[in-house]
Amino acid sequence: MGTSYLAYCKKLRSLRLSFAPAITSTGIFRVAVSCCHLSVLHLVDCIAIESVEWLDYLGRYGSLGELVLKDCDGISQYDLLKFGPGWRKLQRFEFEINGTYWLSQRPDPSYVVGYPYSYDICCDNLKDLRLAHIVTKPEIGLRFLLGKCKALETLYLEYVIGLNEDEMIALFQRCCNLKTISLRLMPLRCEDHWFRTALTDDSLEVLALSFPMLQVVELTFTFCEPSYPTEIGFTQKGILTLIQSCPIRALVLNGASIFDDEGMKGLSSTKFLEKLDLVDCCSISDAGMYLIAQAPCLSHLTLRECSSVTDDGLAALARSQKLESLTVIGCRWISEEGVQGAAKSVCYSLETESHDSLKGMNVYRKIRQSP
Repeated sequence: MGTSYLAYCKKLRSLRLSFAPAITSTGIFRVAVSCCHLSVLHLVDCIAIESVEWLDYLGRYGSLGELVLKDCDGISQYDLLKFGPGWRKLQRFEFEINGTYWLSQRPDPSYVVGYPYSYDICCDNLKDLRLAHIVTKPEIGLRFLLGKCKALETLYLEYVIGLNEDEMIALFQRCCNLKTISLRLMPLRCEDHWFRTALTDDSLEVLALSFPMLQVVELTFTFCEPSYPTEIGFTQKGILTLIQSCPIRALVLNGASIFDDEGMKGLSSTKFLEKLDLVDCCSISDAGMYLIAQAPCLSHLTLRECSSVTDDGLAALARSQKLESLTVIGCRWISEEGVQGAAKSVCYSLETESHDSLKGMNVYRKIRQSP
């Protein structure tokens, strides 16, 4: 009933629906047909949407520039192919599935073993792309976007199963305007039979050479055992090469057990780094804090679940008097007294975070039922 009223809003340009279990495909289709100026559509936890005729209509006749779909269980990544010519106009796209997505993934109905994909879709104007928690192997699905984009400025790939490094390198070589990249990876069995993350230093090397405007980098690793460093396809040297080659202003290292105090020494000489988040980095100790205190532009530091940093390391930061803000969460050897005076603004908590919260996975998403 609510979307029936929305259909009368002829000048509606932006629609965001979050946890709207009564909204159906029919309602969205009415809005798509009636609101010809609609340019932004967000659907989050809309579990009653089970068909995508509205997506086909918007692709053919609409003017969407921004499309965000999260946890809409009735919409698969393969349904999005029906958006067709709409991809040409789209500038921002997000698709996310939470829960045990690797167990419930639907197959691609158009997939034929031994035949290459030939998605004839153009997305030259896509600037902001986020794919989270999807499976693209053996089928391609939304991974086809990585072979079509040319204008990307922001790229988030979060636990995408089936990433192909050759495709990623080709993407990096095409998109010279990239400013922000977030890669959240976990080890899987690769084509070379190694059990590791899908991307290696080869990808970082191309990133370092191709992106003169890259400013924000996140590298998150989960389910990687510190005692098996080869489970992370990147090396410390590769990460430092990227950071020292680009004007990186904000860096997040999460679960980077391969990054130690020697790596912090490399970071300390970077000219542009202003914001550093270290999360679950067990190999960085007080010595690393002494070194990073020398970074010329560092003003914002976050430490979460860094088990080898103590009050002694924070004392070095306090003496430098450089930090504008300091956030310390779940670092058991850092006391509330130890953070005092380390920055102008301090946030402290000793509470530990869940794995999902720390890694941004939402594996244990609560299954909601329609009323």
